[in-house]
Amino acid sequence: MKKYFYTTIVMLTLFSAVTISCSDEFVDPTPPYSIDSENYFNSKADYDQALIAAYDLLQSSYVNVLLGEIASDNTLCGGENATDVIGFQQVDDMIHTPVNSNLKDVWNWMFAGVQRANYILEFQNKLDFEGKTQLIAETRFLRAYYQFELVKWFGGIPMKGDARFKIGDETKIPRSSVAEVYASIEADLIFAAANLSPIASQTGRVTKGAAQALLGKAYLYQNKFVPAANILQAVINSGTYSLVSDYNTIFEEAGENGKESVFEVQYTDVEGAGFTCLQCSEGNVAVGFSGARGYDGPLFTSGFSFNIPTQESADAFQVGDKRKDVAILDIKAWALANASYDNGNGIKFGKGNEDTGFFNRKYLPRKRSGNAQGDLNLTNPNNYRAIRYADVLLMAAEAYNRGTIDDGKAKEYLNQVRRRAFGDNNHDVNLTGASLTDVILNERRVELFGEGHRFFDLVRTGKAAGTIPGFKANKNELFPLPIEEIQFAGGNWAQNPGY
Repeated sequence: MKKYFYTTIVMLTLFSAVTISCSDEFVDPTPPYSIDSENYFNSKADYDQALIAAYDLLQSSYVNVLLGEIASDNTLCGGENATDVIGFQQVDDMIHTPVNSNLKDVWNWMFAGVQRANYILEFQNKLDFEGKTQLIAETRFLRAYYQFELVKWFGGIPMKGDARFKIGDETKIPRSSVAEVYASIEADLIFAAANLSPIASQTGRVTKGAAQALLGKAYLYQNKFVPAANILQAVINSGTYSLVSDYNTIFEEAGENGKESVFEVQYTDVEGAGFTCLQCSEGNVAVGFSGARGYDGPLFTSGFSFNIPTQESADAFQVGDKRKDVAILDIKAWALANASYDNGNGIKFGKGNEDTGFFNRKYLPRKRSGNAQGDLNLTNPNNYRAIRYADVLLMAAEAYNRGTIDDGKAKEYLNQVRRRAFGDNNHDVNLTGASLTDVILNERRVELFGEGHRFFDLVRTGKAAGTIPGFKANKNELFPLPIEEIQFAGGNWAQNPGY
């Protein structure tokens, strides 16, 4: 059973004051205990609990990962039928509108993460205590992480500095520009990188390397290639991380938080959830959604057959690439290989909508102990590998190449990843310039397949139109703000173009 830093949900009131008292005239009207959000921080323990609450929203980012694949050319929506989770289906077909509950989840949950981080920062000067700088650095990393997700999905967002949003602010505070949001992200991550420890004090906490890697990614998304190369090189030079020899082990439970993990979102299956509150799940909800429908066989358990890899994405792997069988489960080939299961009756599985015979194997639900709680399809303990060292190497390769800084270094880092993939040096790349760029970007696709990055890689490199079916240039680079937010803002926030 996992026992990590933030697997306990801490309920904090962020928007309104709550007083525990009794109004009955026959009892003492003076409550034995009274606290509101303005008077919460009175000890180091209070700050620690608030930090746990800020970490907790990371678990809800499962929907970002799932939709990041479905929106791309990697996978189809799938599901039981063409109307199963209609919001996912619309994103897959690029016909989504501001009325989409799943995109609203991305907006709401990532903003809740920003709000919880800002709650700490709003009161950061109220009390001094040992370890305060580390705590503030973690908080600023988390705010940057949530804001980075928001700017990727929606573009410019409203910001309020180190303070929480309050009712009425939506009609007065404008959306900041994309450049302003990135400036905030950069400032937070520079501070975090300067003040975080290289080694986490507890599994699940962010580190210096995580802050540096996310900063490098933020630079890369803005085509700031020189600072991206410099900070990603610092991660490489640190010696803290390395590629594991066996790619397959990364995505099994024994491979969690390994030497290739720069930042990992922790999940557990000991606190359950149901469809009425997916955000409440301590498990990785995306895993159950990606499972094979009606599956009965070895290693895996069943799920809802969403996030179905396409034949084209399966064909993107070169012959001899060992990553293909780790990234994509060919269910028919798996059935043949396990024909002796159940005394020769073989494995069982059903077909869902848009069936291709393929499943996202990295994040398929695995069999687990009897301690699991709640709906087993919604409470999976599979951690999300948010930033892997292979990603760092490929980002560094891209920065060195696209910034015309050093194609030699770009090839060096690219080929480190490819040598593990093929188990030899025979597949090394010796190209330069734009030809090298194309190989690096394709390498990102196959190395990071199923991990939620593909859509945004295509958008930021200008390759989405013509690659993603249904994608419309000058519109689908961003997703629409939820219609409710536009209405609440009373005309203060303009909708994204094309919506």
